[in-house]
Amino acid sequence: MENILEVQQVSKTFPKSNFTLDKLSFALPYGAIMGFVGENGAGKTTTIGCILNTIHKDIGNVKLFGKEMLDGDTDIRERIGVVYDTDNFPGFWTVKQLSRVMAGLYKNWDHALFQKYIENFHLPATQKIKHYSRGMSMQLAIAAALSHHPKLLILDEATSGLDPVMRDEILDVFLEFVQEEDHSILLSSHITSDLEKVADYITFIHNGRLITTVSKNDLAYHYAVMRCKESQFLALDPCDILACRKRDFQIDVLVADGKKAERKYKDVVIDHVSVDEMMLLLVKGERI
Repeated sequence: MENILEVQQVSKTFPKSNFTLDKLSFALPYGAIMGFVGENGAGKTTTIGCILNTIHKDIGNVKLFGKEMLDGDTDIRERIGVVYDTDNFPGFWTVKQLSRVMAGLYKNWDHALFQKYIENFHLPATQKIKHYSRGMSMQLAIAAALSHHPKLLILDEATSGLDPVMRDEILDVFLEFVQEEDHSILLSSHITSDLEKVADYITFIHNGRLITTVSKNDLAYHYAVMRCKESQFLALDPCDILACRKRDFQIDVLVADGKKAERKYKDVVIDHVSVDEMMLLLVKGERI
């Protein structure tokens, strides 16, 4: 079994908002971190809801650990740790109360491990959660998600609200988690610099549709952006252009093979493409 998560042709329509998640498909291998990227309203949270079966999908299949999860599949839920971008726990709880509740929900709840994360994150154990900052609340949610020994983490904006030092510590925790070959993470985030540090794959969605999934190696060593003058752009082979966008006095062109483009177009400036710029070109640029 190669994939811990498979999303196959999943669709969900919300008539009131006129939004449709449209036949979305991607797969997350074991031992990998996948960044899940899209603008606000692209369908990331809806997709996560369909994966977790908290949103009823119209059509399509989701397989977790090779099996479709039904409402009664508590054994599968035991193996998944989840962090949402909104409040994860009642604000009137303390850390001690949270641990007691989680111990009743998860057979593998590890109170000692939870306490270790609480200490490492310097979270006040006696303070009510409602008095936590957003960053502290996210750290608490991550600690809880990790403390019942899941195999798969599904994280919706889990690093938002964290300062750079906190984020770096959390990213190290994620990288340590996937050192186990049967562990994986699906990480939705607007902070694309975080994904560039830790993600093995990045899946881009826009308006409920899959744009593409790229590996970190392809992003680092193959994809590139060409900075063209208009005359240079007109001389390009359309087959080399994935997307293009006019900007001031130049045209930015996304290509799948920067080294090939460098050999083919001698006078054009070619740069490394970031996740942010690739997203911008794929969403706002033109397809040839």
